[in-house]
Amino acid sequence: MAFICRFAPSPTGPLHIGGVRTALFNWLLAKKNKGKFYLRIEDTDKERSKDEFKKQIIESLSWVGVNHDDKEIIQSKNIDKHKEIAEELLKKGFAYKCYCSEEEIKEQKEKCKKQGIPYVYNRKWRDSKNLQVPKNVKPVIRFKSKISGNTVIKDLVQGDINISNSIIEDFVILRQDGSPTYQLSATVDDHSMKVSHVIRGDDHKINTFKQKQIYEAMNWNVPQFAHIPLIHSEKGSKLSKRDKSSTIDDYVKIGILPDALRNYLLRLGWAYKDKEIFSLDESINLFDLKGVGKSPSKLDMSRILSLNEHYIKNIDEKILFEFLKNYAQNYKKSINPSKESAIIKSLNFLKNKAKTLDDIYQNSQYILNDEVKITPEDIKLLDTNSKKIISEFVEEFKNMKSPNKESLERLVNDLINKHKTNFKGVGQPLRIALVGSRFGPGIYNIVLSLTKDEVVKRISKIN
Repeated sequence: MAFICRFAPSPTGPLHIGGVRTALFNWLLAKKNKGKFYLRIEDTDKERSKDEFKKQIIESLSWVGVNHDDKEIIQSKNIDKHKEIAEELLKKGFAYKCYCSEEEIKEQKEKCKKQGIPYVYNRKWRDSKNLQVPKNVKPVIRFKSKISGNTVIKDLVQGDINISNSIIEDFVILRQDGSPTYQLSATVDDHSMKVSHVIRGDDHKINTFKQKQIYEAMNWNVPQFAHIPLIHSEKGSKLSKRDKSSTIDDYVKIGILPDALRNYLLRLGWAYKDKEIFSLDESINLFDLKGVGKSPSKLDMSRILSLNEHYIKNIDEKILFEFLKNYAQNYKKSINPSKESAIIKSLNFLKNKAKTLDDIYQNSQYILNDEVKITPEDIKLLDTNSKKIISEFVEEFKNMKSPNKESLERLVNDLINKHKTNFKGVGQPLRIALVGSRFGPGIYNIVLSLTKDEVVKRISKIN
């Protein structure tokens, strides 16, 4: 059997992090089984669908490494086919025209609300023999759902799901204006695309029961379904687009690496033994739906940052610099080309304890900025003795032909002994003079990351 999976977002807002995980699982299942992964943009809601969101969806998936096969499919281009199937269902007796007014439907809903029961359309027009068709009223077309018995979905994650057919209403497949609804469009498109596996959130379970009936009415092959649990916020509630860190952009802006986020999303609700870190090839080779849990997953920002720190430490530094450069260009201030070699040379310590690209960018400020601004709190620490130590350091430093860690250590130790102080007594004033703060990288790293002239220039400004 050919594995064909799809991800079908609506371009009505930025891509949700839960959607990214759904796309990832579909992509992994397809790639593992040498199949195809398609992206279908469900843009039939013309009022809310925006090209900017379509662009963001495609770019977000590409950023995290989930690339679709062929060109993306635009659902609105298939509307004629959807309508054709609605008419066919009507002719075959699996659908009917409903002339209920909006007022009637509203009354039915209010009646159910008062009785404390879920609203189910009363099927008034299912048998219209004794009903008079009103004039000048455009009907909707409803699917004639099964009334008796039960339906079972053999879910690849949840196991067998059994529900009574009586709870599924005669749902609308074509609106009054002739536009198809989600239930019809998604089913027709999945069939046309020969989709073999549908992986989506478990909030779609009731949709699956509705769509299965359309498949069976049309005598089409029914794909295999897998409903994955939703992602909850750190507070335990269902994650929504209003939550912070709910979209890919929220992570890109703080400097999360794509491999780190993909690794995190892979492990969010899926496990393989006790393994935590997965390369791209390992993700594809080891992924299966048996490893997906049945309980909701909780977003854990501390875990994302921890994974990101791991990737920052282990990624090739030239690649890391390109990520940093792009990050700065998009969200901060572009890195001056004249500073690039100094940053690259210093990444081995600038990335120390950095959890994000923004951390590295902030650690690099003393290299990126020629002018050092010392904080008011730190300027108070430069007493007379500190200034004397700084002055003596710079005089000796000027005479060094090629400063290195060993020569700097000898100079610092000499100053420690001469002034009867400790390493902090020498290192702190120097760090303040060179980076503008008592906090920052190790003093030897700072000195060696700057040119000799720059070190002399900065220290000489301390009077």
